[in-house]
Amino acid sequence: LEFALDWQQIIKDANVVPIITALKSADKAFADDDEFVSNYLSLRQNPARFKPEAFRAIDDFRGTAALRKLDIFAKAYHLRKVWKLDPVLMQQLNQNHGPIDWNDPNTPLPLDWRHPDSHAIYWAVKGLQKASEEGSSIAEINTDRIVNHSLQNLFRNGRMFVYDVPAQTPSDSSSQTPQTPTKEVFLRSDLRMFDAYNKSALARIKKYEELGLEKTKTGSLQSLKDGHRNMLKNAIFSFYQAGHRRRAQKIYKKMRQLYPSDDFKVPLDAFVWNRLREELTNITVTNAQEIVQMMLRESYFRYAVRDDDEAFGREKMAKEIHDHYQSAYLDENRINLPDFKLMRYFALLDFFNDYQYPLNMRRNLLARIKIERPELAEQLKQLEEKLQKQSEQS
Repeated sequence: LEFALDWQQIIKDANVVPIITALKSADKAFADDDEFVSNYLSLRQNPARFKPEAFRAIDDFRGTAALRKLDIFAKAYHLRKVWKLDPVLMQQLNQNHGPIDWNDPNTPLPLDWRHPDSHAIYWAVKGLQKASEEGSSIAEINTDRIVNHSLQNLFRNGRMFVYDVPAQTPSDSSSQTPQTPTKEVFLRSDLRMFDAYNKSALARIKKYEELGLEKTKTGSLQSLKDGHRNMLKNAIFSFYQAGHRRRAQKIYKKMRQLYPSDDFKVPLDAFVWNRLREELTNITVTNAQEIVQMMLRESYFRYAVRDDDEAFGREKMAKEIHDHYQSAYLDENRINLPDFKLMRYFALLDFFNDYQYPLNMRRNLLARIKIERPELAEQLKQLEEKLQKQSEQS
């Protein structure tokens, strides 16, 4: 299919004109050509805003190539006119920088265009195109850096969870107006962005090498390599922590090839635990408890938004850290961590009492645990009863 780029082109398409004519006849909201596209998109999302005849006009063409063509035109037109974005470039960025699809690694998913860093990449690439035309190597490197840092941000905080919060009726309706439904936005790491982030970092290093820029005002080639190595180390830990051990092993193997070091000669498990051991060395029992409970709280959040693989990976890692800390200091005169079941109970209690999370999210999590993990629900109930008895006896 060939798609029109502007309104004057689409109204000359003999297949699409009948749809436009039908909508104009059905509802006067479509009479103004300047407002036609925005109203058409509104109709597709919320038909109740328009006369029933308008929806029936669309229904008459449902499943046709003409309606599909009008759909694509309207969305592309809206992107160009309202958001000043070129759909062709957006598609290129989806292909080059989109997150990996775990089910089909050869086909990237689209970037999340709700995220500001996706837009930062778009405008940085626009800048790169301009810098390349002008032959400015320094400007190109500077702008390239924006792409890399934006991909880094998407790897660290690119997973966007938008949670619907229903309207709450105030307890004192005489003094307060009813609340309206809202949405809560939560950002978390997105491991699917690793490949795009890693590819960008390697391309940037290669660009320095080919330009022969060992050192410039923007930094040195060695600093880029050091940054890439540190990024790989962090990614290995993130994948391992989330339970993706095979993926962590693959990245670890690549890091050992690129940056040989005695520290990387040990097996993956030893490498990860050596890093953890460094962080846990001389750590107080309070800090160790905080690490475990924060990991558990993150696990419960992931479970609440049905990101189950990440949830179970973090819970498993929290248990491993707990057991490691206990065994590492077994013979020392040091206060032990509380039992893991008790820590899990208090971490869940912390999550339920955390008002940054919507009330219905917390309630739904408890309901889900009771239905899908009854053994955990029973453990929590027994712990609660035990703690209640201890409180009454003290």
